[in-house]
Amino acid sequence: MLRLLNRDGWAGALVGLILIAPCAVAQQPADTTRLEPVVVTANRLPTPVGDVPAAVTILEGRELEARGIDYVADALRDVAGVDVARNGSYGGVTSAFVRGGESDYLKVLVDGVSLNDPGGAIDLAHLTMDNVDRIEIVRGPVSVLYGSDAVSGVVQIFTRRGTGALRGDVSVRGGTYKSVDANGGIAGGTNVLDYALSAARSRTDGIYESNNDYSNTVWSGTIGVRPDDRTDARVTLRYGASQYHFPTDGLGAVVDDNAFQRRDQIVLGAEAGRFLSGGMEARLTLGLNQADGGIDDRPDGPADTLGYFAYSSLYSAIRRSADLRVNAFLPAATVLTVGGAVEWQRERSADETLSEFGPSASSFDATRTNGGLYAQVQATPIAPLAVTVGGRLDENSAFGTFVSYRAGARYVLPTGTRVRGAAGKGFKEPTFFENFAAGPFARGNPDLRPERSQSWEIGIEQALWNGTVVVAATYFDQKFRDLVQYSFGSPDPSDPDFFNVAAAAAAGIEAELTVTAPLGLRITGAYTYLRTEVVDAGEGGGVGSALEEGARLLRRPTHGVSVVARQQIRNRGSVSATVRYVGDRDDLDFGTFPAARVTLPWYVRVDIAAEVRVWRAVGEHPAVGLTGRLENLFDTGYREVHGFLTPGRTIAVGLKVTL
Repeated sequence: MLRLLNRDGWAGALVGLILIAPCAVAQQPADTTRLEPVVVTANRLPTPVGDVPAAVTILEGRELEARGIDYVADALRDVAGVDVARNGSYGGVTSAFVRGGESDYLKVLVDGVSLNDPGGAIDLAHLTMDNVDRIEIVRGPVSVLYGSDAVSGVVQIFTRRGTGALRGDVSVRGGTYKSVDANGGIAGGTNVLDYALSAARSRTDGIYESNNDYSNTVWSGTIGVRPDDRTDARVTLRYGASQYHFPTDGLGAVVDDNAFQRRDQIVLGAEAGRFLSGGMEARLTLGLNQADGGIDDRPDGPADTLGYFAYSSLYSAIRRSADLRVNAFLPAATVLTVGGAVEWQRERSADETLSEFGPSASSFDATRTNGGLYAQVQATPIAPLAVTVGGRLDENSAFGTFVSYRAGARYVLPTGTRVRGAAGKGFKEPTFFENFAAGPFARGNPDLRPERSQSWEIGIEQALWNGTVVVAATYFDQKFRDLVQYSFGSPDPSDPDFFNVAAAAAAGIEAELTVTAPLGLRITGAYTYLRTEVVDAGEGGGVGSALEEGARLLRRPTHGVSVVARQQIRNRGSVSATVRYVGDRDDLDFGTFPAARVTLPWYVRVDIAAEVRVWRAVGEHPAVGLTGRLENLFDTGYREVHGFLTPGRTIAVGLKVTL
């Protein structure tokens, strides 16, 4: 059993690990041969990043693992244009805002299968880095290829695939807040069959003194087959079960000693492809996303009888999808993609509230379907120019039809400078609660239209000194319309409480820098300037609401900077440091009525990490390594959500064995 040391003990161990790491061996020069990375998410088929007109970022799973990143949300914090906010301790609701869009405007996929609940909601609190090969982030609307939810961006996680002889690894780590993480996996493969399976378990006491336990168990795996050169098929599975205890109320005050939330989610995907004659490829993708969970907040004791003193809820959400598309590879480096998608959704929800005014309850059980037809052309009419144009028609059983599009181009100047531009339209269907709620405090509106966006961007990228330095900048502009808003107190109790009334805008600049220096040093930097504004607050907006006309959108900082430096140590490991600046942003203080708008101060946080191989057999394996990560090095006090604490300085040290 891993012995948990005190904070100073962990700090000493980690500092020692970081100090000895660079001295372990002499460093070797980096390989100067660089291949342009390929992105799949932008066009749903492998495409060189330089040919994509949208802004794209690729995060390598192995590098994130070396930096000690455990959760996908923490990996996204260092991406230009992305802001992340967590509601308190580990396991608290975690939201990502891309280019100022709402948190449900980001579509998150695992191997092609959506993780979002119906209506776009996505909580990143439990999405771990276990068995992750890489993460692709495409900013801007991609509804043409992915339908609803892909309004301001798409994040796709690709599961690690096995190669070569059977290989296994086991690791364990512990640290501050009595945190313990353990995981293990096996992988291997040939040209015909590959496989990778992993299991992980983590738990922590959390940052509050009581009732803040958090545990998360994840199983994931993939199996792929290639019976011949023209056919491939793959099945992927990811299952997660989490339980989060929270002592806080909606204001962040510590008031509860028994409230907890659980969530189980299974994501199953299958994809098969076949190259046909005449330069045609057919691909079929099937997906299942099922999430079940609820909140249990019983009375704290016999004396707990005032106000709203107890609450319980259960929910189940299912998305089943199928997508069939054909890629036609035509002359002049042209690819025509034509496809169709269908999705069936169901959500069941029930809740009960106990209060001094009497009990109340609500429930609903509803389904809806969506079908879409789409087409896209990628072409390179002349060598310096690449063009992408696409459109989509969706037919939804709730809101009817919706048309989305995107178009973009990339041009390479004689100097090697890449100039690109893109424009598009995205949409997000209403949530089931907004459509079908039937409780005493809210009634759904089955006639809601989808929320929609209109956006454009223009960017430039330049590689210097044989590609050792790459600089890029993007200006973007987004308009959000038909935002769904809750209206208090409808005249007739049978009238709906949700309407398409609000509008907002977001514009800004993303700047990125990548430096690949000799001797294994790599530095990446990202800066985001974001200007958001509520254009129309609607009937339920105004002072005290999330939408106040002329004000900034909540929890989106105007300025954000991230710098990551990682030093590779020849055959022995690496050390890394991350410096992140988050500017001031608006939030609401619900301790007053109406709620008061407050400003969360800016902060700077520094994280460091190291991994060192301390023993290796004559061959490549077995091997033993030490890992360490120190987050919030200077114990900075800051808030991501008003009223809720954030972790102080945390240290974790671990052991990894590869067989």
